[in-house]
Amino acid sequence: MIHSLTLSDVLAEHARSRPRRTAVVDGDIRLTYPQLDARVSRLAGALAARGVTPGERVLWLGQNSHAVLELLLACSRLGAVFCPANWRQSADELRFVVEDLTPRVVVWEPSEATAATREAGAATAAWVRAGEEYEGLLASGPEREFEPVADTEPVLALYTAAFGGRPAAALLSSAALVAHSTSLLVVRQMEPDFTFLNSGPLFHVGTMMFCLATLQIGGVNVFMPAFDAEEVCRLVDAERVTQAFLFGPMIDAVLAVRPQGKYDLSSLRFVSHSAEWDALITVDDSPWCRSKMGGYGQTEVGGMLTFLGLAPGAAGLAGRPSPLTQVRILGPDGTELPVGEVGEICARGKALFSGYFARPAVNAEKFAYGWHHTGDLGRREPDGTLTFIGPRLRMIKSGGENVYPAEVERALRSHPAVADAAVIGVPDERWHQAVKAVVVLDGGARATAEELIGHVKGLVAAYKKPREVVFADAIPKRGHTPDYDALDRAYGGGNYPGA
Repeated sequence: MIHSLTLSDVLAEHARSRPRRTAVVDGDIRLTYPQLDARVSRLAGALAARGVTPGERVLWLGQNSHAVLELLLACSRLGAVFCPANWRQSADELRFVVEDLTPRVVVWEPSEATAATREAGAATAAWVRAGEEYEGLLASGPEREFEPVADTEPVLALYTAAFGGRPAAALLSSAALVAHSTSLLVVRQMEPDFTFLNSGPLFHVGTMMFCLATLQIGGVNVFMPAFDAEEVCRLVDAERVTQAFLFGPMIDAVLAVRPQGKYDLSSLRFVSHSAEWDALITVDDSPWCRSKMGGYGQTEVGGMLTFLGLAPGAAGLAGRPSPLTQVRILGPDGTELPVGEVGEICARGKALFSGYFARPAVNAEKFAYGWHHTGDLGRREPDGTLTFIGPRLRMIKSGGENVYPAEVERALRSHPAVADAAVIGVPDERWHQAVKAVVVLDGGARATAEELIGHVKGLVAAYKKPREVVFADAIPKRGHTPDYDALDRAYGGGNYPGA
């Protein structure tokens, strides 16, 4: 394993080469790279003493915290797998994650959902409460040496792809995460003084990819539990933050704080948004932000598969592939389609995931013909760039979060009064799309829209619940599945990703 480079190895090297550099800021906690490295070693030893061996899973049920990074790095040191779960999910959804992932250790923050999850799953894992109990666990770790771990082993699990009604955990190796970070830090032109504010959720690859790229370059990761506009302003000012996880509505919330004269946001190098925003920050001229942030990506590719910044003035709306990946537009038989024809975006390369946890049948389908099938449609343009058309299967994008109709439909159909249901996305000025449910009641059963929305809210994350429920005599079908095109025409659907 002389060529191996795990996330743990990256940390250990920074502890030697950046002995005075701050690595982590989280409230009153400030850790240098040597301090972080020492804590990670103790934590790895403590987890090993509780049965976390190579391939075992450790689960985090809580908001953003430096503990997320510590647990990930400790799992890297052990050859184990770390999963930060979506803390916004319902108790039912979190119970599914615990049952599906079968973690050896769960570190949790108290909430109604996590308390209910712990009560249901306490027999299957060691549960450690975040805060004092977590610090006690870490302090109990023995001083010890660790066996080398291959960087091709999975280290991070992120739940995604709930097209079948339940999500699956995408497994990413250290090699994939280091490769993605390397591409991102080049496109973003990140330097060693880069300071990233983890203001988005760390269960989301959009935040996690910048957290890890910041680690890769030896920068500073600043953590806040969850997005709060005033706290974002304070932390950008106090820590001279270079970048934060922000998108349109979050930027608008920051502007509503009226930071002019109260906070200095000039250290923030970010994409242009509005005259008021641009006057507060430094408009970034790196390829990442030069015109419009991003490109095309998904959890399974570590974040970004293509970058707009690699294709200024290009015809394709998704830009060009990362330097460490290959992209093909394939037809159903696995053959590459000609320029201009729409097919499935398929990829392979250093930054791709290792498959889904405990999903052999899905993995066989996903890796057919030797390529990762993204499930998204696209086309190659004459100049070689790529255009993202949209998901091959239906997905709603609301406030930056993916909502899979099958999840919400499953929750609706579990109500005793519901005979059938379908979910569409309708245009929303603030959140891009809102969830709308079309429901068929069972015989003489009765239920109000408010009752059904409350029922769904009890089963899935609040952002997935329908904003509106309409009642119908029947759901139009194509075979056994809803005819979503007909539903969109009848009930005002639109604004889907890629549209």
